[in-house]
Amino acid sequence: MKYKSLVSINDYTKDEYLRILELAAEFEKKPAHDLLKNKIVATLFYEPSTRTRLSFESAVSRLGGKIVGFSDSNSSSVTKGETLKDTIKIVSNYCDLIVIRHPMEGAARYASEVATVPIINAGDGANQHPTQTLLDLYSIQKTQGILENLNIFLVGDLKYGRTVHSLLMAMSQFNATFYFISPPELKMPDEYKIHLDKLGLKYYENRDFADIIEKADIIYMTRVQKERFSDPIEYEKTKNAYVLQNYMLKNSKSNLKVLHPLPRVNEISLDVDDNEKAYYFKQALNGVFVRQAIISSVLGLK
Repeated sequence: MKYKSLVSINDYTKDEYLRILELAAEFEKKPAHDLLKNKIVATLFYEPSTRTRLSFESAVSRLGGKIVGFSDSNSSSVTKGETLKDTIKIVSNYCDLIVIRHPMEGAARYASEVATVPIINAGDGANQHPTQTLLDLYSIQKTQGILENLNIFLVGDLKYGRTVHSLLMAMSQFNATFYFISPPELKMPDEYKIHLDKLGLKYYENRDFADIIEKADIIYMTRVQKERFSDPIEYEKTKNAYVLQNYMLKNSKSNLKVLHPLPRVNEISLDVDDNEKAYYFKQALNGVFVRQAIISSVLGLK
């Protein structure tokens, strides 16, 4: 896995997923290390981010490394017209690893082709978010004890949601059954359903989930992403389509956990936060350990 960029969740095998999860468990037990002593990680965030950027920076700091980069493209030479290629070429000279978030689909793949150091994709448009997926797998494994044969509910923005796209691709390696709950305007793109068809995996499409919630092992909530809509009218029509209320969890499975990549707007009611089945804040913490594992693996340090 050494020096192998992580651009898509499909870049790693099932065995490599599991190895990352093993390493994450080790880092959770002992977060502080000096594996990145004398190493520099560049974080290039062309889009706003809180959890992803800060958890990456926390991971680097806990590993003893240094961080350079920007959290707003307006503070970089992008405002002067510098191309992505030139930025990546230049930044490659200053670091051992680049973490990039970009609004354009395919930007991370392109960066990996021109960089002289490994690239980690921290989200490219509506395409993929592989490090989020690996922390999601870690969260599922921790709470369920297994990854195989689970019922996964994907709720909300399934059209533009890069986190659900990546999670579907990963969990399809573990014989999951999927329930797609979304309005017609935000349904799962056909390419992902074709992928499941080829694997012979079951999936169901629903407009609502209140009456089937007792089937769920994992409910993965997503916000309706205003920034992905070119038509503000379409956004206004769908932004409040699905809200998870605490009472809805009353007859759910005892092992059920509610996940969310965050930030939350109003799709999970605040009264859910105190329910033992709410796991999204712990899920965010897991991101630090998983990103420690990814960084150390990519650089061949673990």
